[in-house]
Amino acid sequence: MGEPVSLNVGGCVYSTSLSTLQRYPDSMLGAMFGGDLPTVRDSHGNYFIDRDGPLFRYILNFLRTSELTLPCDFKETELLRKEADFYQIEPLIQCLGDPKPLLPYPTDTYEEVVELSSTRKLSKYSNPVAVIITQLTITTKVQAVLESISSSFTKWNKHMMDTREYQVSFTFGPCDHQQEVSLRVHLLDFISKAGFTIRNTRVHHMSERANENTVEHHWTFCRRTHKLND
Repeated sequence: MGEPVSLNVGGCVYSTSLSTLQRYPDSMLGAMFGGDLPTVRDSHGNYFIDRDGPLFRYILNFLRTSELTLPCDFKETELLRKEADFYQIEPLIQCLGDPKPLLPYPTDTYEEVVELSSTRKLSKYSNPVAVIITQLTITTKVQAVLESISSSFTKWNKHMMDTREYQVSFTFGPCDHQQEVSLRVHLLDFISKAGFTIRNTRVHHMSERANENTVEHHWTFCRRTHKLND
């Protein structure tokens, strides 16, 4: 299992192994402890993550066993789902299921939507499975988000296109696997800081060629906005 690793998550200190943290290489923790994302340490040398400390217990236990075990009286499923979304642990997201339907918004507000999708082509015959090519796409009608992405992610190869119902898409890539993981984590953080919360996630697998599989991940984000008076 290797040397133990200590983490300070929101003030709660945990000890685990590097192999546990890297169990899902596509997750944020897999990227952090695989060297694809920068890490921060506290004054005691623990890796620091500014997230919900007590809930990380359930995240860590899932990484250890690949099973989700919650107390019978557990009442923080929505919060745990948000933590799973932040860490981008797809099997845990699927175990937690989709959020409950939201109540209708007041008539003076409406919902803005941002969609993020990741497309990966995987080799069927390599062991471990190799990522051949990846790309990320953001689709939204929110002009301010598009302008911010355009100005904030200048170093990434991207192109813009009009899509359905006045929506606009930015596609990043093609890029390699490490670039995609790093960019995806930064985009998820960027969207969250813009005031959007994740509504749902889904994963779609398909085979296009004899030697390739395609895996598509989709995230839908929403935020409530007040209507402007005419």
